[in-house]
Formats: sequence, C-alpha cells, structure tokens
Amino acid sequence: MGMRVRVGTASWTDPTLVKDSDFYPRKSMSAEERLRHYASIFPMVEVDATYYFPPTRDLAGLWVGRTPPDFRMDVKSYSLFTQHPTQTKSLWPDVAEDLGEDKREQRNVYLADLPHPAVDRAWEHFADALLPLQSAGKLGAVFFQFPPWFGPRHSSRDYLRQLRRRLPEYPLAVEFRNNRWLRDADDRRKTFELLESEGLAYVCVDEPQGFPSSVPPELAVTADLAVLRFHGHNDENWDKKGISAAERFRYLYSEQELARWKPRVGQLSDSARETHLVFNNCYRDYGVNNARQLAAILGEGVVEDA
Repeated sequence: MGMRVRVGTASWTDPTLVKDSDFYPRKSMSAEERLRHYASIFPMVEVDATYYFPPTRDLAGLWVGRTPPDFRMDVKSYSLFTQHPTQTKSLWPDVAEDLGEDKREQRNVYLADLPHPAVDRAWEHFADALLPLQSAGKLGAVFFQFPPWFGPRHSSRDYLRQLRRRLPEYPLAVEFRNNRWLRDADDRRKTFELLESEGLAYVCVDEPQGFPSSVPPELAVTADLAVLRFHGHNDENWDKKGISAAERFRYLYSEQELARWKPRVGQLSDSARETHLVFNNCYRDYGVNNARQLAAILGEGVVEDA
C-alpha cells in the first residue's frame, strides 16, 4: 500500500469481546495480559476508556511497557473536551474544586461550567498524562469525537482552532456526528480547509446513512495521519436510545464489503504518512475478525496469533 497502513479496533476491553468470544485465550487473563495479546496481533488500537475517565501518566506508562516498540494508540479525548456531559466524579480534584457548590453536586457537568483557570488546568492535566505515549512514539493521535449538537457554527469552528493551541505537540484527529459539516460541496470545502489549516486529521467514517448524525463516507486527508473508522450498518439501532454500544454497533462486514474498500484505502494512504483503519463494530469478536480480514485483503501483514 505504499505508506504504512495500520488496522485495529476501537478497544481491546469491550465486555462482549472479553466475556462472549474466544479472542483471548483465557477468561482469567489480567489487563496486562490482554493488552499484550492484542498487541501481538494488531499494530494499533483506539483507547476508548479515556472518554469516560481521563488517563494518568502512570497508566499511559503501563501501556507503553505492554506494547511493542512500533505500536500505536489513538487515545479518545476525555468527554469534557468534546463538549459532552461529563461525570463530575471523573474530574481531577483540583478542577472539581473550582466548580460552584451547586455544580459539584450535579451528576454531570460541561466544559462551559468550569471557570477559565480550571479549564486551563484540565487541559494541562490531560496533556501531561499522555507524555509517556508521545515520548515513546506510540501516540497515534488524540481523537476528538464530537456530539451531534456540535454543528458548523462560528463557535464550533473557533473551538476546533483552540485544539491545536491546547495540545500543540500532539497529533490530533476529529470525527463529526453532524452531517451539516459535509452537507454539500461548499460545506465540505470549508470543513476540510479548516482542519488542514489547523493540522487536524479528518476522521473518515463508514456508518448508517439517513440520520441527522450520519456523516457521508467522504474520504479526505487533512494532516499527516489519515483515519477511517468502520461503524457498521446497523441502521435499526444507530439512533436508538438506552442500548449498549455493543448493540448499537452490532454489524459484521462481509469479505465482499471489505474488499470494496481496498482502492479507497489506497487513496488515503497515497496522501498520508500513516493511515489508521479502526473497526468500531464492537460486538463480541466482530471487530477483531473484520480487522484481520481487511488486513489480509490489504496485505498489510497483521501477525496471526500462534
């Protein structure tokens, strides 16, 4: 494929993968053993847990020690920084202290609820925690998945411009869940020009269409890194409330579907220094099996477990 293409999944710890599949040789494997096993098969992974609770430098150091030298981790942004509701109990203590008493008692808070000094400290804590991965050359990107209500307004564009200032040394990637960012040719041009000017990688997606949150499978490379996430086509569950992620993304790609992506992946990899293909169909072993299949189709040398 020319430049390096890495295929992996959106997590190595999904409950149905661990409990309801045979991907891991033993149900009793420790967290360290599971990551080492996963990293013996795939060259990259997306870290999903950091969306719910921010990472620590010690934890990032453990990830470095448990993965091969050439491994990559795309770390999902903490929910606070993607303007999602964030569990108050997950905040750093010194950040939580700056909340007003009424806000501290709430279950969830938003970034806008924090005073400016606390916002600055939150970003500093997050950046500091990722230093072990960055220093080891294993940080693929910090991945910002924005909610459906994050549309192409002036305030949203200004916020995207802030990301590079907040994390100047880190590779950054952005995924939208609002189709107005790419609604027509002019919208696409404005969006891609903004991302390129800020050095933010656009996250291409394959997902159900016809919903306000649906983004078309448009390919674009706006930074050194190209990212393509496979969400599957479970149209029935895409916008359903009150279900697990495993049920929402329960979709197994056929080999024929995956083979059709080979020339499109070639388009991405021809324009990027590195390309990450991430399967988010996180139901049982669907993601790991499809990742292996696509790697074989691309000829990218994913190592099969012995």
